[in-house]
Amino acid sequence: MPLEYLSRISQTAAPTFFEAQRAKLVLELWRELGADAELDAAGNVVARVGPSAGPTAGGALVLAAHLDTVFSSETDLTVRQTMMQEGKRWTGAGLGDNSSSLAVLTAFLRDLEEKRLKRPLWLVANVGEEGLGDLRGAKALLEREHKNIAAFVAVDGYLGLVVTRPVGVKRYRASFHTAGGHSWGDRSPSAIRALGLAINALYGIPLPAHPRTTLNVGTVEGGTSVNSIAPFASLLLDLRSLEQDTLAALERQALHALEGAATQAEAKLTLEKVGDRPGGDLNNAALLKLARAAAADFNLELQSTASSTDANAAAPYGIPALALGVYEGGNAHRLDEWVRPDSLARGKKLLERFVELYQGKVLE
Repeated sequence: MPLEYLSRISQTAAPTFFEAQRAKLVLELWRELGADAELDAAGNVVARVGPSAGPTAGGALVLAAHLDTVFSSETDLTVRQTMMQEGKRWTGAGLGDNSSSLAVLTAFLRDLEEKRLKRPLWLVANVGEEGLGDLRGAKALLEREHKNIAAFVAVDGYLGLVVTRPVGVKRYRASFHTAGGHSWGDRSPSAIRALGLAINALYGIPLPAHPRTTLNVGTVEGGTSVNSIAPFASLLLDLRSLEQDTLAALERQALHALEGAATQAEAKLTLEKVGDRPGGDLNNAALLKLARAAAADFNLELQSTASSTDANAAAPYGIPALALGVYEGGNAHRLDEWVRPDSLARGKKLLERFVELYQGKVLE
């Protein structure tokens, strides 16, 4: 059962950019299971099984589950077990996203009959999927190995869901700077005024209903005291769309709004791009067909959806990709995230059947 790994993985802290402790645990687990696993330069745990990738064997199928969570290293990660009307439930911060997927992938490796593999298979526990991680681990792997990869599957999300469309994302940190000063004794421009004007302008940008497109100011900070003119203020901006051209147009409008606010408030603007998750076509019709066939063997109907996952990183290379969910749960990114423990075994069977079908069929 994957549950023997879930408690250990989920109770090992792995904030984005600080996944080393959990990576070490997964590396040890995979090596104990006989895999020739290693840490790459980005901090990903990589286990290559089956034939070596090459002209004869073809490219590898990558199964990647991200290591990081949205929680700080100080967060209480204790796993609690309760009985609900629908059955047993485990609750804990980061228990599902993406600890459950890592547990399923580890159990998959434990039971894998490597001698039956006809094609290369790579298991990856990657860093930097969440937040400002910006798909760092998946991007690094694909940049280095894209010529040796035939398909990329992000093991991530709820059982019954398959992400087939990537949501493109652009993220910026906008910082406003002024001289500041005393709230009574000086007449310096305020960086916080610039921030307010910027937020107002950003939310005034009209967004299309189709394709779905969003704009969000996620955090703001600035100022020094109640009786000081703020010399500094900043915001983090998240822009998303299902279509690349629409996202590019929104990006231009947002940058224009930020520059206009800085000019109006007589502030200096500093822009830093902190996120660029590629959208586009994931070329996954054949992969989706295999995933649906695998799910049908367990009377499971897959629902296609759009999201931003590690699969996005494959889009620039034209590599077929999708994200496949392997557990049931809820309240992702909350302290009270929960999973149904018995669902992980079903997720593992789905993954096994998908790989079995992939091994027997060339992607068309």
